[in-house]
Amino acid sequence: MTARLADVIDVLDAAYPPHLASSWDSVGLVCGDPDEVVGSVTIAVDATAAVVDDVPDGGLLLAHHPLLLRGVDTVAASTPKGSLVHRLIRSGRSLFTAHTNADAASPGVSDALAAALGLTVEAVLDPAARTPDTDKWVIYTPAQHAETVRAAVFAAGAGHIGDYAQCSWSVTGIGQFLPGAGATPTIGQVGATEQVSEDRVEVVAPARARGRIHAALLAAHPYEEPAFDIFALQPLPAGVGIGRIGTLPAPEPLSDFVARVAKGLPATTWGVRATGDPDLPVSRVAVCGGAGDSLLDAAAAADVQVYVTSDLRHHPADEHSRRSAMALVDVAHWASEYPWCAQAADVIRSHFGANLPVRVSTLRTDPWNLACEGDRR
Repeated sequence: MTARLADVIDVLDAAYPPHLASSWDSVGLVCGDPDEVVGSVTIAVDATAAVVDDVPDGGLLLAHHPLLLRGVDTVAASTPKGSLVHRLIRSGRSLFTAHTNADAASPGVSDALAAALGLTVEAVLDPAARTPDTDKWVIYTPAQHAETVRAAVFAAGAGHIGDYAQCSWSVTGIGQFLPGAGATPTIGQVGATEQVSEDRVEVVAPARARGRIHAALLAAHPYEEPAFDIFALQPLPAGVGIGRIGTLPAPEPLSDFVARVAKGLPATTWGVRATGDPDLPVSRVAVCGGAGDSLLDAAAAADVQVYVTSDLRHHPADEHSRRSAMALVDVAHWASEYPWCAQAADVIRSHFGANLPVRVSTLRTDPWNLACEGDRR
């Protein structure tokens, strides 16, 4: 039994939702026919020439880093990336990328990094900002018309909370208004202040139904100028976002923790670098797979003793060290994201089992391959 590429994409999109990707990112299917059968899946951080050659014909390469992140105007075989696209297509291989959506997903890249270091994840370092998708409507209506108004907005899509429908809350109060010239009041007279017993009716509704509910309200309400408010409700944290905060099983000195990082991640020429007091007790740690110096302030505010990430630049690291006792551990970009490959492999295996061969590429795609410490004088 085999799987279609579309079936694998459905699984990956469920695990690493595309809407979590940053606006500048490029994720999803790069090349391949969704209706074609996939013979195998190979997972890697980068789609390099060596990695592409390591993918069996008819197989899918799932890469973390996009091959075509920047705008291109050619994929000619005479260009480095174009030649890879041609090589993939000629052999029936496909390429799919999960980048910042895999960073932000739960579990995602930083969860895999935390697990590799023996951390128990407790929180998201930089929670994803979600767009409010639920409104609260507050409608004021004469008490005798409240049921009619409720029924109208319910029919338009309001009042659903989980498995419950026709949910509302109301309280009776006194509404006051003064009809002006040109008004045709349902209750009262032009030029005379009127006070009416009214119900304040509250319902929630999907933001996308705002137009339908407004139209239903106007049609059902007895007043020519109904009074109502719409509040966009802020969503609760969804447990997704960049970076994670975790704890160690027991406190240990920073020097031991740095050794833990070196042991938990694949070896690279870059190695593991750290700044901080070697004897600093470490129990609570922030991690961010990939380049993470943009989250230095978030890590410093997270009540952690050390922050593990990659690609820390000189000036941000220097400025941080001048004003914070939080230690920094800098590892190779590739090494910080490589543990995700095994996580993604488990996601696919859990759905397809033995029906679809899945493997993690053992090729090191870290671009740095030479190192020399130089004279320490």
